[in-house]
Amino acid sequence: MDAPIIIATLGWLARDALVGARGRARVVASLARSAYVRAGDELIWIGAPDSPLHGRAVLGHSAVPTPLEGDVTLDVGHASVWRPDDTAGDVDRRSVADSARSMLARLGEVGTPEGFATLLTGATLRFPFDGAAPAARALALASHGDDLDAATRAATQLIGLGPGLTPAGDDFIGGVFFAHATFDHADAREKWRRAGDRIGTRARQATHPISAVLLADLIAGRGHAPLHELARDLAIGATLPASLDAARRLTRIGHSSGWDMLAGFLAALVPPACWETI
Repeated sequence: MDAPIIIATLGWLARDALVGARGRARVVASLARSAYVRAGDELIWIGAPDSPLHGRAVLGHSAVPTPLEGDVTLDVGHASVWRPDDTAGDVDRRSVADSARSMLARLGEVGTPEGFATLLTGATLRFPFDGAAPAARALALASHGDDLDAATRAATQLIGLGPGLTPAGDDFIGGVFFAHATFDHADAREKWRRAGDRIGTRARQATHPISAVLLADLIAGRGHAPLHELARDLAIGATLPASLDAARRLTRIGHSSGWDMLAGFLAALVPPACWETI
């Protein structure tokens, strides 16, 4: 039996899954710097120490010994457990929107927008997303109009759009729904959750299984640590430099996954009519 991988930090979902599976997991996909595994019925992933945290993330003390295959043992006996700090109290949605608008005006300070984020700058989406602009705008408009049926129709057109394990369309949808799960009051949040459940059912049929799990997390308000930090910064009225820093760390996730999540998140807070005028 291979030696166990000693874990330094992990998310609370991964901790619960590994406790239930007694530290054993089976490799689903091994990548250059990480690996997706299943612990019991739960999908989690193993990453390097500098990887962003997430409820499903498991970070070792050193780089992941790739390629991983078969069964692995993860030693979490001395690992710290990460859970997002979402205790911002009552949220003033108007103040959050104003902060998001200020942030969008300085998006260039985050970096060069990729994927769906280019749409928020007034630029044309590049291949293979050039035909997706109407659906992305429709989802944003439905978000601001609280039109759940229109949101579901638009999201259905974006599910699975793009290459890789986590297609860009899924990340954009997830960013929109994460904003509603985080900032809406209880009644609206529950309506968007129900719409998200319908989209999640469709995603399990139409996109990569890994992406379907992560999209369901975002719909439920569970994302990567930088996204939670950005949301908290906007909720508590933190300084713009602090919000921009969280956004930079978010955009380092994947090829454009972080940018696509950020785009959806901001699209839910800043209406399309303002995108090209900021």
